[in-house]
Amino acid sequence: MKLKNELPLIAIVAIPFAYLAYIWNELPGKVPVHWNINGEVDRYGNKAELILIPVILPLLIYLIFLVVPKIDPKNKIGKMGKKYQNIKTLLTVLMSILATFLIYTAKNQSLTNPNYVVLLLGVLYIILGNYFKTIKPNYFIGIRTPWTLESETVWKDTHKLGGKLWFGGGFIVVISSLLLSKEADFKLFMIITGIIAIIPVVYSYFRFRKLEKSAR
Repeated sequence: MKLKNELPLIAIVAIPFAYLAYIWNELPGKVPVHWNINGEVDRYGNKAELILIPVILPLLIYLIFLVVPKIDPKNKIGKMGKKYQNIKTLLTVLMSILATFLIYTAKNQSLTNPNYVVLLLGVLYIILGNYFKTIKPNYFIGIRTPWTLESETVWKDTHKLGGKLWFGGGFIVVISSLLLSKEADFKLFMIITGIIAIIPVVYSYFRFRKLEKSAR
């Protein structure tokens, strides 16, 4: 890892931390830390809890992507080259935006439209779906089931299907967040999330069984 190559991403990770530090003295002792699907506050907490937002979102995501290639026993991720770096950059940027937005809503005591959060998650699904087919078999990133890890063919086929589902599902989530009401958008988001998470797992099992039978 060359530090100069990582400096732009480190700066992006630092944005929500810097924003939180900037508004810290303006924050009351108790701030909203959770909202329901209508954008109404349903839990308050100490403002120190806000520090967890940039820690869990951009910082943790960035560190995971930084460490994983170094502990990948077969160096499959390292062979992805720029594609892996692109995924790391896009997800870090997205998580930094989301963290900054959540801190902003805490400061203003209102999440006027939860659809914005759903929209960002839809963009996340699109990004992941776009890169699924480029992910090499590994133990850290991707659709890791017993069957995808057992067979490279199952891994490739599952990620090809999963990529289409996540990309299409993310596109639907983004559009619905712009058009639907808060309640309808959240329900559709949960349905789409369930579909794109479950179908690739089930598919990997049946694809593996089919290959097993054909090999006999």
